[in-house]
Amino acid sequence: MFTRLREDIATIRERDPAARSAWEVLTCYPGLHALVLHRFAHACWRARRRWLARFVSQMARFMTGIEIHPGATVGRRVFIDHGMGVVIGETAQIGDDCTIYQGVTLGGTSLTRGAKRHPTLERGVIVGAGAKVLGGFTIGADAKIGSNAVVTKPVPAGGTAVGNPARIIVPAAAAAVSAVAKAAAVGMPVNGRAGVASHATANDGALSNGVTRDDEHAKVAARRSDFCAYGITPNADDPVSLAIHGLIDHAATQAKRIDEIVVALEHLGTSLEGLQGADAALLDLRRLSAAIAGKVEGTVAAR
Repeated sequence: MFTRLREDIATIRERDPAARSAWEVLTCYPGLHALVLHRFAHACWRARRRWLARFVSQMARFMTGIEIHPGATVGRRVFIDHGMGVVIGETAQIGDDCTIYQGVTLGGTSLTRGAKRHPTLERGVIVGAGAKVLGGFTIGADAKIGSNAVVTKPVPAGGTAVGNPARIIVPAAAAAVSAVAKAAAVGMPVNGRAGVASHATANDGALSNGVTRDDEHAKVAARRSDFCAYGITPNADDPVSLAIHGLIDHAATQAKRIDEIVVALEHLGTSLEGLQGADAALLDLRRLSAAIAGKVEGTVAAR
């Protein structure tokens, strides 16, 4: 128990620059208090002391403003920042190293008793303030849910979900990593070698794909160094914004290409400066394309 508590305190001090000491974290952070009480409530739930589990959960809610159903599964080093208004449902599963901000709902859309109604967050997921993740699907490892997003479908590993309804952005690097992981999971060759699922051996502490525990810890440290509060990333803009910027870049590129075409035509002896009045119709793009095609065909025929 004390090992988990020390981990939680270290995690909060690492991810929250406002945390100045371990004593301050221990006494003043409701997210930590909610997790400690949830562990006790969850133990009661698994022991089929259901009323006691719900009672502890309600006391934690009263004290912290964070409601975690005692049936929910919460991993290690989970950080609930501020926490007021956080609701986590019964069948929710939260992986290690996840971060959840205030006002987040991990809710369900089904009324079927005993079904998987709430989402699963894999390792390293960040859920921004006010986000709603609704349904029994999975949010992939290291994914980010932007503030106030409403997510009703799975998010792949490394992806970002923004907007209402949420739109999924998958960076190219994350897509490549996901493809390699899938290939390794099914034993397909990756870079000339057969991929295998990664799990720790009992003897030498190395993973089955040749990656040591130190390498894994280095990856975790690198991921934490890239920590993005509230699920905001500088290279994952809204899709509409990306589309607008793409159109602007495309227009600029087209203008540059037209200037290059004009210079090339002038180099071939065609002058466009003297075209005025009625002759300006010759600048129509179709005629310009036909002229270029004729010159190209004439050049090929001459050769």
